[in-house]
Amino acid sequence: MAEQKTQQKNQDVNTLLKVRREKLQNLQSEGKDPFIITKYDVTHHSTEVKEQYDTLEGKMVSVAGRMMFKRVMGKASFCNIQDLKGKIQAYVARDSVGEDSYKDFKKYDVGDILGIRGTVFTTKTGEISIHAEEVTLLSKSLQILPEKYHGLTDTDMRYRQRYVDLIMNEEVKDTFIKRSKVLSSIRRYLDGEGFMEVETPMLVSNAG
Repeated sequence: MAEQKTQQKNQDVNTLLKVRREKLQNLQSEGKDPFIITKYDVTHHSTEVKEQYDTLEGKMVSVAGRMMFKRVMGKASFCNIQDLKGKIQAYVARDSVGEDSYKDFKKYDVGDILGIRGTVFTTKTGEISIHAEEVTLLSKSLQILPEKYHGLTDTDMRYRQRYVDLIMNEEVKDTFIKRSKVLSSIRRYLDGEGFMEVETPMLVSNAG
């Protein structure tokens, strides 16, 4: 029984992966290949928009990041964009971005990298968001992210797929950022004191 469930799950995943590749092929055939976009002008990070809301309210900003959540509701949708600093919600309406662009947006998948350009506002629930006027697909995600609530829990897989771990677990990403800053600070101090950093690789008997 368990083996049958595993086989069914693998088949479902393979089907979803095939669909994503077909979406990419359709984009490329329509002249909308996201992989040829090499530059996107970002004016603010997500946390900056929230921290500077008093001065940015009603003003145009551009953010870019990975879409971690999407909720489509007819002529309007919401999505969460995660960048290096954090997350911010975007409100995407057909009347604001245009019918063709909105049709494209509804086909985008969680995990895709998007550029959002729009005005800063607060929703009725009090959440600081961006009212999108332009949505740009910057990169198509061909892999499926782990399920939201269970996430990436297998320790061995987390170590082997650290890039996925950094996407899904904000605490892990925050730890790596702090670690990088600490090591950088230590290196700058020791370098200023005239020390020289020397790497001494060792040969060990075990493989890998």
